[in-house]
Amino acid sequence: MKARHESYDYLIIGCGLTGATLAERIANVLDASVLVIDRRDHIGGLCYDELDDHGILAGKYGAHIFHTASDRVWKYVSHFTAFNAYIHRVDAYHDGHFYAMPLGLDAINSFFGSRLNEEQLPAFLEQLSEHIPHPRNAEEVMVSTVGWELYEAFFQNYIRKMWATDPRDLDPAAVMHVPPVRLTGYTPYFLDPWQGVPLEGYTTMFERMLDHKNIRICLNTDYRQAASAVAWRYLVFTGSIDAYFDHVFGRLPYRSVDFRFETKACDRMQHRGVLMYPNDHEYMRSAEFKWIYQQQHEKTTICRYVPVWNDDEPCYPVPCPANRALYLKYKDRGDGLRNTYFCGRLGTYADLTMGESVAHALALFERRIAPDARAGLARVTMSVPYTLE
Repeated sequence: MKARHESYDYLIIGCGLTGATLAERIANVLDASVLVIDRRDHIGGLCYDELDDHGILAGKYGAHIFHTASDRVWKYVSHFTAFNAYIHRVDAYHDGHFYAMPLGLDAINSFFGSRLNEEQLPAFLEQLSEHIPHPRNAEEVMVSTVGWELYEAFFQNYIRKMWATDPRDLDPAAVMHVPPVRLTGYTPYFLDPWQGVPLEGYTTMFERMLDHKNIRICLNTDYRQAASAVAWRYLVFTGSIDAYFDHVFGRLPYRSVDFRFETKACDRMQHRGVLMYPNDHEYMRSAEFKWIYQQQHEKTTICRYVPVWNDDEPCYPVPCPANRALYLKYKDRGDGLRNTYFCGRLGTYADLTMGESVAHALALFERRIAPDARAGLARVTMSVPYTLE
């Protein structure tokens, strides 16, 4: 970037979902100038997708399904894209068979060779489960819900693969996003009323969010380089909060994924969009993009997820007490900075879903950024192009 003679109201570090949402709100509602920078060579963060060499729309960092229970969040993202009707269904492989996840009536009957009905299932699970009134870790959450046999068959090794940590050393939050069992035979992975994938892909959605005269984007740019090269009044930081402070208290661990792609000349390679492999293979799951994007093509591409440690590509905060305590040290230091906002899954060290990321960004804008702007910016028009109520 050039020497320090450009000036912006806001400098946003990171062009993922949180950064793009805040850039859009700041530019449209506050009529303020925004510089968004990202170290990658593309917008969209981990949601970035593109046509692969075979013409199949695929996510560079795996498959992503947007889902939310918030009408407000769904209304917001729907300003920038229409969504397909994909309903996410996932199967897990165990001992030569696939079972629908979360485990429902049919899967449990198949696993145990039983003939339970919906009325009998709760009592059956009560017999299986351990009575732990206040689960203290991820393992206790699981065994208090499904018991040891189902836990060891479907969850124990999957959690170990994902986090490279024993489930007994992880917070309950590590397994709280989706329940392990449902008491009916209806088992889509998410029960949120709003879910799907952008019809033209996530990258097109991001392009529309960022299409504003007040927004400038710089890619392939390190945030320290940008912060020293331009003048700015407010900083929005969506990167790793420990990196911002040069790891002064030590590194916060983030789990990463090695995404491995394969394309074959056939209609489908899988019977579901996503398959989980808790006990087999080094990869923990595989996703087939034609299912998820609902494409028609003579070939198909799948992506296999191999969890790894990679400090250069932090993805998932590791939820355990020691890491939480370390994060709070960084948060306390960040709270002492003026005109600086830490947000997103890396900035808050929280494993947010896509819907939660948008919700948190909108809340941050309305509760802190917009009020601060009213008090501190000379030029604030607060012109709202559309309402979110």
